[in-house]
Amino acid sequence: MVNLGEEFPNFTASTSEGDIKFHEWIGDSWAILFSHPADYTPVCTTELAKVVTLEPEFKKRGVKLIALSCNDVESHKGWGKDVIAFSGCSMEKLPYPIIADEKRELAVKLGMLDPDERTKEGLPLTARAVFIIGPDKKLKLSILYPATTGRNFNELLRVIDSLQLTATKKVATPVDWKQGEPCMVLPTLSKEEALKLFPQMNTKTLPSGKEYLRYTPQP
Repeated sequence: MVNLGEEFPNFTASTSEGDIKFHEWIGDSWAILFSHPADYTPVCTTELAKVVTLEPEFKKRGVKLIALSCNDVESHKGWGKDVIAFSGCSMEKLPYPIIADEKRELAVKLGMLDPDERTKEGLPLTARAVFIIGPDKKLKLSILYPATTGRNFNELLRVIDSLQLTATKKVATPVDWKQGEPCMVLPTLSKEEALKLFPQMNTKTLPSGKEYLRYTPQP
C-alpha cells in the first residue's frame, strides 16, 4: 500500500495498447490509475464509459488515464467495444489503456482487494481503487471503493482542479469547492504575508475571535 506523498511503484505491465513502464508512461503528466474487478461486468462498464465521455476534460488538465482489470489483453480489447457502445461515443478504440492483471499481482501489491466480495472461484474481487499521481511520480490522492459501489468521475475532475491549484498556490479549497470559486488562505501564512499575496483576502468573524477562516478569490 502506498501512502500519500510517497513515490508510486514503477511497475511494468501489459496493456490493451502494448507494454508499458509506468513512470515512463506518465512522463511529465499527471495520471489517474483506476482499477476494476473484472471485464464484462455491469458497474465497471458504466464507469469506463463515463471516463470515455470525460476524457477530453482530463486531457485539458494534462491528466493521463489508465484502467486496470484482472483479465488478459484480448479480453480488454473486446470489452472496450462494449464500453464505447454504452458511452454513445464514436471511436475505434478506448482513449486510454487497460492494464492486464490476470494474476492479481498489482492488485495485491497496491492493496486493491475487497475481502467481502468474491469471484465464483472464491477469490477476493479487486476493489475500485483510484490513485492520482503527480508529474513527480508521487501519490497525491487515493480512494478505495468497494466492488459494489461505482465511482463519481466528475468528483475526480474537481479533485484534480484542486490538486493542481494548491500544488503551486498557497491556498486550500473548502468544502464542495469548484473551479473559479473562492479559496482559503493557508493558516501557515501570517496576516501580513497573506495580505501581501492575497490583497483581496477577507476574514470571517467567528465567536472565538480567531481569524482562521480567510477567503480569497481563486488565484
